[in-house]
Amino acid sequence: MATPRLTLREITERLGGEVVGEADAPLSGIASLDDAGPGQLTFLASPKFRSRLAGTRAAAVIVGPKDRDATTLPRIVAANPYAYYARAVALFHPAKPVVAGIHPAAAVDPAARVAASACVGPFAVVEAGATVGERATIGAGSFVGEGASIGDDTFLHPRVTVYHGCVVGARGILHAGAVIGADGFGMAPDAGAWVKIPQVGRAVLGDDVEVGANTTIDRGALGDTVVEDGVKLDNQIQIAHNCRVGAHTVIAGCAGIAGSTTIGRHCLIGGGVGIIGHLSVCDGVTVSGMTLVTKSITEPGTYTSGTPFMAHADWLRNAAHLRHLDRIAREARAASRQGKDHGTDDD
Repeated sequence: MATPRLTLREITERLGGEVVGEADAPLSGIASLDDAGPGQLTFLASPKFRSRLAGTRAAAVIVGPKDRDATTLPRIVAANPYAYYARAVALFHPAKPVVAGIHPAAAVDPAARVAASACVGPFAVVEAGATVGERATIGAGSFVGEGASIGDDTFLHPRVTVYHGCVVGARGILHAGAVIGADGFGMAPDAGAWVKIPQVGRAVLGDDVEVGANTTIDRGALGDTVVEDGVKLDNQIQIAHNCRVGAHTVIAGCAGIAGSTTIGRHCLIGGGVGIIGHLSVCDGVTVSGMTLVTKSITEPGTYTSGTPFMAHADWLRNAAHLRHLDRIAREARAASRQGKDHGTDDD
């Protein structure tokens, strides 16, 4: 599909913002400050990159109100240049229209309900009682289980699995290898062996949820695992059974959320974070990458754990001291008590 040519005037007519300077020169695309060439649009999303503005070869730039006069280039002034850039990219690279129909190599049960405007790709499977909404796409080799529901305008990339009874809302994006509704890890100990606990809940995803490649969201043991509207999940994340992820929370790659954990709304969870089970994280929390969360978080803010990166030799020395921290603390407490017994503490 050829990239459309757009003017600043046409862009602001669709996205809003103020044009300063030439508004009708056609632009061929959008690129970063360093990479943009003649005829392209660029953006200044952070003041720390302002020095690069003078050297850009771009024909026009998206800036915030504080940088309105930082350049003589034609420009769009927008309240949030980074979000504006994201929407502008979508104008230059529009999504391919859904080609309605069921591929001859797909297997769709007669008892499934597939909207006439939906697309079901080759070797996809849609089982009995499943529902596929208007303009939804079921990619090649994907699986929609019995009684599952896929919302309007949702896109399943190739080889996505949505287990029986699970729900994916409208306008979702599920990337390749995502698995929605596999059994949660529920086992009961019995005489040295393990008895599998049937996982009879569902996984329920709200509207506008994006799920990264090879990310897994387990179904609930009894109730549902719930991912609320607008949540964005990166690749290779594990969300265990009976978790709830609040609306518009973002979780980066390789995070692991143990069972029955509740994460609030508008949280930012960094890559590699681990959250143990049966905890709650309140709204508006940021957790730094590689942090291990071992107790509930009740106040908004940023939380960090883990050992900072350092040279290996320095780490070895610090680790040697770490082994003795408990002994040192006990000796310090004993010395403090002894000092008080002898009346040598400061008044």
